[in-house]
Amino acid sequence: MHKELIEIPEIIETERLLIKVVKPGDGQAINEAVLESWETLGKWMPWANGKKPTIEESEVLCRQGYARFILREDIWVGIWRKEDNKYLGGSGFHRPNWDVPSFKIGYWLRDSEVGKGYVTETVKALTKVAFEKLGCKRLEIRCDSTNTRSRNVMEKCGFKHEATLEKEGCAVSGELRDTLVYVRFNS
Repeated sequence: MHKELIEIPEIIETERLLIKVVKPGDGQAINEAVLESWETLGKWMPWANGKKPTIEESEVLCRQGYARFILREDIWVGIWRKEDNKYLGGSGFHRPNWDVPSFKIGYWLRDSEVGKGYVTETVKALTKVAFEKLGCKRLEIRCDSTNTRSRNVMEKCGFKHEATLEKEGCAVSGELRDTLVYVRFNS
């Protein structure tokens, strides 16, 4: 089967959240959350270094992201709170290997919403969809070894530490950092 024909839900509903594929028109909401959290994001996310994005640049990224979704090259989702339709952050299935199939989950949350369980709720929902709807065999999450919040999410969601990649990347300061690899398998 061609990967473009694989059915992927565009909306995943949880108790408190709507986890939706990012689409044209989402740029302003995403930009607001990114700008609120720019300094924090810059500690962990390579894309959050340098010049802050404009609303227009965020909208362009949304449109490019939706094109990659249609081609099944990346599945970028936004995390929206149901009660007030507030954009909380981003996640998704990244670097898909459709031959296995396997995915890497990434996530971030706007600063004002950290510590409320939204990322854990999102990762649990994505894990369920990956295994039950997409036939995923291997699901992976990576984080900087000093990012204890991210490590806690992975462990709460049943991911097991598989490896530590020593001096695998650079921190914003330019220092080499270790990367933790956590996985779950569909057994």
